[in-house]
Amino acid sequence: MSTPIPSRPSRRPLGLLLAALAVLVVGVNLRPGATSVGPLMSEVVDAYGQGPFAAGLLTALPPLIFGVLGLLAVPVSRRLGMTGTVVASFVVVALGLLLRPSTEVFALFVGLSVLGLLGPALGNVLVPAWIKMHGGTRTVGLMTLYSVTLALGGSAGSALAVPMAGSGADGWTDSLRVWGMVVAVPVVVWAVVLTRTGHDFPPDPPRGEVPGSLLRSPTAIALTLMFALQSLNAYTQFGMLPQILTEAGISPARAGVLVAVIAGWGLVGGMVMPTVIAKVPGLPWIVGGFGLLTAIGYLGLLLAPAVSPLLWACVLGVGGFAFPTAIALLPARTRSPLITARLSGMVQPIGYLLAALGPIIAGMLLGATGSSAGVLWFLAGTGVLLAVAGFRVGLPRLVDHEIGS
Repeated sequence: MSTPIPSRPSRRPLGLLLAALAVLVVGVNLRPGATSVGPLMSEVVDAYGQGPFAAGLLTALPPLIFGVLGLLAVPVSRRLGMTGTVVASFVVVALGLLLRPSTEVFALFVGLSVLGLLGPALGNVLVPAWIKMHGGTRTVGLMTLYSVTLALGGSAGSALAVPMAGSGADGWTDSLRVWGMVVAVPVVVWAVVLTRTGHDFPPDPPRGEVPGSLLRSPTAIALTLMFALQSLNAYTQFGMLPQILTEAGISPARAGVLVAVIAGWGLVGGMVMPTVIAKVPGLPWIVGGFGLLTAIGYLGLLLAPAVSPLLWACVLGVGGFAFPTAIALLPARTRSPLITARLSGMVQPIGYLLAALGPIIAGMLLGATGSSAGVLWFLAGTGVLLAVAGFRVGLPRLVDHEIGS
């Protein structure tokens, strides 16, 4: 049996500017490769002569790949180091995103899309642990920067997709290819970081002090459920909420604006929640409240849609603070960077795999009932479960202590 490569100390400390630049460029590039496809879906599907199944496959692909490939983050980074893993995986991302618009075979387009999601799948897991390891006293600030740039990158990929495509029939290929060129920036920056960090996977504890399974930690389990339920809501909102709003009598243009409003609140949550978590160790009512707001937002759309769709969109947007909260809790509910990496390697892959079920269940309900009411009741129910999981995660507990006891 091969033994893990031992972690080596940092060659040189990271300055604040370089650390912040590294977090910024990777955060911005974790989502556009996925979110840039949706606005161009009809062009992509038509170009390959495909139908609704292909569109559904491409919609479900990001959470599925984030879940499956995210499971590789900890073992790969144990071998290459966290920084080395980010560099290597984003080289693969650049190749995937640059080549996929040029292929003439849909199966190959899907395969290259999977390569284009490799870096984000690993980065989702590793960046919070990397910040925990290298952030020191700057951890809260770097987590805030990460949460904000993650939201900005996702929004940019969606918002810029159509304008960058222009009016040409093949404009979608140029639009998608742009993000393969942009990915070169984190490759270069993180390669510079690698010269300072070397192999930076957290060392294992001394023999006899190896922590136990994360399944022994109620906090880890609750955080996994919280992440899964929030992500389930997010992907279902992006995929189906415009149709639901249109059925309620709202124009398609306004429905798009309302979904954008929900996403826009994520920027506020990303700026606010890391600091709140750092200053308030126990916040079960706050975190649980995000789930209740999510349920209230759906019930408002269901029972009183004419009151104010903008109001319900804002309620759902504030409920969406659950996502940056879950991300910020990964380092906040752990002490050791190794436990942070392990926790992130459990919470995010499993959470994304469960989240992929949301659009599938919602689509089945819509097909079976022919009405969006069943979908809204289903989503409101997930909001209640999100409140329960959030309340437990909000308690001031450390995963390290729970699995070591």
